[in-house]
Amino acid sequence: MKKLFLPLMAGLLLTGAATAQTKWSVDAAHSNVKFSITHMVVSEIEGSFRGFEGIVVAPEANFNNASVEFSVKTATVFTDNDQRDAHLKGDDFFNAEKFPNMTFKSTSFKKAADNKYTLTGNLTIRDVTKPITFEVTYGGTAKDPWGNTKAGFKAKSAIKRLDYGLKWNTLTEAGGMVVGDEVGILLNIELLQAK
Repeated sequence: MKKLFLPLMAGLLLTGAATAQTKWSVDAAHSNVKFSITHMVVSEIEGSFRGFEGIVVAPEANFNNASVEFSVKTATVFTDNDQRDAHLKGDDFFNAEKFPNMTFKSTSFKKAADNKYTLTGNLTIRDVTKPITFEVTYGGTAKDPWGNTKAGFKAKSAIKRLDYGLKWNTLTEAGGMVVGDEVGILLNIELLQAK
């Protein structure tokens, strides 16, 4: 009896561990991908991307050790200025025709404290891939009125655009860059759990 009991318990534990894994997709209607950059050294321009998608696979209920894959359509860049948006889609910046997607793939998602996490991974823009780290705040998990399970996150980071081949540059009269090098990134993400 004892010989039968131990394998049975091990099987139940393994089954429980397997079913604990959950898969989530980005609910784009309730999410946004924003960026900001200095202009003329003295002010800041904000923009966003209107096309994006992502998948999160979480082995634990609190999302610790989750894997994250995210993709942004570069042609959907929006700064509320048609001329500037066209420039951003061109070869001076994203070259949306040749490189239609920016992608991120995680290498680590670790709980830091309470609802704070550190997300690291590889970000690819154009044909350049570099490591990036996001500070992530977990907003919690809840069911919507239709019985869907949702989870909310806010993630922020910064990159140097010139490192990724977003190369356009000219100088102000005082010698500063008209468009700054550092780009702030802010993502407000609502996830939908797969049923």
